[in-house]
Amino acid sequence: MTRMAASKARQDFSETLNQVAYKGKRILLHRRGKDVAALVPVEDLALIEKIEDRIDLEEAEKILAEMESGRTNPIPWDRVKKELGMKP
Repeated sequence: MTRMAASKARQDFSETLNQVAYKGKRILLHRRGKDVAALVPVEDLALIEKIEDRIDLEEAEKILAEMESGRTNPIPWDRVKKELGMKP
């Protein structure tokens, strides 16, 4: 993966974007030596999202199985909303 200062990416934005979009490069952007973001091809993002969806599904299936077996109890929706600061 290429590492690049955010200011350099800003100066050469069109070229940087072309490297990602058309050549499939992954670029890690840093500011003052600290990594702050990454530019990745859309295909990579789609794969990341698919992996996240699979992980979420596996976790949900695990929790449902625990609930069905009686090992855990569901949290009431009103309690969840309250803890998230949502209005009832």
